[in-house]
Amino acid sequence: MRDAYSVQTVRAAERELMARLPAGALMRRAAAGLAAACAGMLGRTYGARVVLLVGSGDNGGDALFAGAYLARRGAGVTAVLLSPERAHGAGLAALRAAGGRVVAAPTAHLEGVPADVPAVVRRADLVVDGIVGIGGRGGLRPDAVEIVDLVRDAGAPVVAVDLPSGVDADTGEVRGVAVRAAATVTFGAYKPGLLVDPAREHAGALRLVDIGLGPYLEAAEPVARAAQHADVAALLPRPSAESDKYRRGVVGIVAGSARYPGAAVLAVAGALRGGAGAVRYVGPAADAVVGRFPETLVSAGPPGRAGRVQAWVVGPGLGDGAEARENVREVLASDVPVLVDADGLRLMDAGRLRGRTAPVLLTPHAGEAAALLDVPREEVESARLASARELARRYGATVLLKGSTTVVAPSGGDGPLRVNPTGTGWLATAGSGDVLSGLAGSLLASGLSPEDAAVAGAYVHGLAGRLAAPLVNALDVAEALRPAWRNVTDTAGTADISGTSGTAGVRSDTP
Repeated sequence: MRDAYSVQTVRAAERELMARLPAGALMRRAAAGLAAACAGMLGRTYGARVVLLVGSGDNGGDALFAGAYLARRGAGVTAVLLSPERAHGAGLAALRAAGGRVVAAPTAHLEGVPADVPAVVRRADLVVDGIVGIGGRGGLRPDAVEIVDLVRDAGAPVVAVDLPSGVDADTGEVRGVAVRAAATVTFGAYKPGLLVDPAREHAGALRLVDIGLGPYLEAAEPVARAAQHADVAALLPRPSAESDKYRRGVVGIVAGSARYPGAAVLAVAGALRGGAGAVRYVGPAADAVVGRFPETLVSAGPPGRAGRVQAWVVGPGLGDGAEARENVREVLASDVPVLVDADGLRLMDAGRLRGRTAPVLLTPHAGEAAALLDVPREEVESARLASARELARRYGATVLLKGSTTVVAPSGGDGPLRVNPTGTGWLATAGSGDVLSGLAGSLLASGLSPEDAAVAGAYVHGLAGRLAAPLVNALDVAEALRPAWRNVTDTAGTADISGTSGTAGVRSDTP
């Protein structure tokens, strides 16, 4: 499990550790790790041209000390100071002593840039972003934007120090212009914003440098957690010698309509590959379902007459008629776990939902979440962690917020959020969410808690999307669930799948 901690928690741990170390030792640890990552990206350090974008404070200090390490190994290092009067003194001295060069950045307009700064940036083999640290809020200032624009136009890869400047470390929000890095080297602990879009997209490949904070974080609760293969493998159900189809769990699927029969087929496809022993389908698309999956147990309904299940999935493709509304009401009146998706989210009664004693898992995408929260969709997409937590608090349910980063919030909203690292843009295809609903519902029926079913379902679903890529449709994803499941269980503890495209020389620590 990869745990991400708030800025406040990380800073408190750093203070405790610094009190036990010689002055400057912690920064030098971080800088050594940063320099090693930069050297790995360069391949050959001697003769390479490295530009440091240096802001005020410790983030700039990390960049300067790392630049000194690289300069001593033969790199030509130039530090561009955005706030010369507030640059880290000891870091500047170290860089100069190692043979590095220092120039001033513009303070307002591009015309004010010293003549050699644009040329230095254009010739760079690597740029190190040390403009703003983890305490930054909002986008970059105009003077920083001008330099960042130069770097973007030059096309040199960027390594971000701790996090890309301009993103919010705690929330993952990007309010304005922010650096887009090829890689981010973060120190001591992951920050929540590095795990969730839109900030995650700015971070590139992630590398965590151990600077000794572990013992000082043991008592702290993480804000967010990202599962790895081994974590998910431990959750996935395995039949025992005494298992039969009923002991393994039966999941009921209430989905589809005359207009959307495919939603029923796709939800059943996901459910059949989710570990439950049997799938009961209730709805008007029985012929389509059985034609594709003859092992499905079908019923015309209502849900209460379909037979015993250990969990229900309700909502995909239901439409909004009276029968659909009654089916949602009946499912929510049951005493087993329920997953509500798609049309079911519009048709459910919030009061009845909060009054249930059996658990509920809601699986909205950003548009559906926005409707449930009565906010603009853009607000949900820009603040995924906060939106998932607020949904869980408001509806008293576990929430799986789908999207470019899938976030799982525990029922009631308290405790660490779970962030899925395996998502891919190839899953942005019609019906993909129906497959996920069936898969997660099947895991619910096999005995997993709503939170664990959501985490394991999203992880395997995301991995299936990767395995099916490129040019994926929803049935491709469903058919790739089996090899994705096998990949998780067969390689747990020995391999993880990179969550980014990766960057030469920097290992991605995102599974």
